[in-house]
Amino acid sequence: MTGLIIGGVIVLALIAFGVMGFNKLRTSDVAAQEALGGIDVQLTRRADLIPNLVDTVKGYAAHEREVFEEITKARSQVQAAAAGNDVPAKAAADAQLQGALVRLNAVAEAYPDLKANTNFLDLQKQLAETENQISFARQYYNDAVAKLNTLVRTIPWMFFTGMAGVHAREFYEAPAGSTEAPRVEF
Repeated sequence: MTGLIIGGVIVLALIAFGVMGFNKLRTSDVAAQEALGGIDVQLTRRADLIPNLVDTVKGYAAHEREVFEEITKARSQVQAAAAGNDVPAKAAADAQLQGALVRLNAVAEAYPDLKANTNFLDLQKQLAETENQISFARQYYNDAVAKLNTLVRTIPWMFFTGMAGVHAREFYEAPAGSTEAPRVEF
């Protein structure tokens, strides 16, 4: 009788441990997915600000058509990447848009009246805030992925990955060359 009770307690403990492992992995996976969504929100916010900035600058720099076309193309790529779950594609689209914005800012530098325009200054401020939020969102995502990947690769949690349907995720890494300042020539 005592052996039966001890056996029942051991079985219940193993079941509780299994449920705990499953929930821990799923919670970490959901946190990583949510963090990736945070990056999407900030990239979309930045992409939504771009048309206003472009329209403001266009009035002063009508002949800089190439820069505006590049920004439009990069913006559409960010929006397409934000709709998917491909982390490297998000990073590449983000880097392309970042480079286009640097070139747009260089165009703006050539027009002193534009730099004093309140709409332009407000848009610049909003873009700067968005860039900070994007950096935070990237770091938050990578932290969530590091936690998840640690769980997925360590004992005892690694034994529950198949049951929980959770696997290691990719970190958000900037594409090669995106850490170099883009060159702007007119």
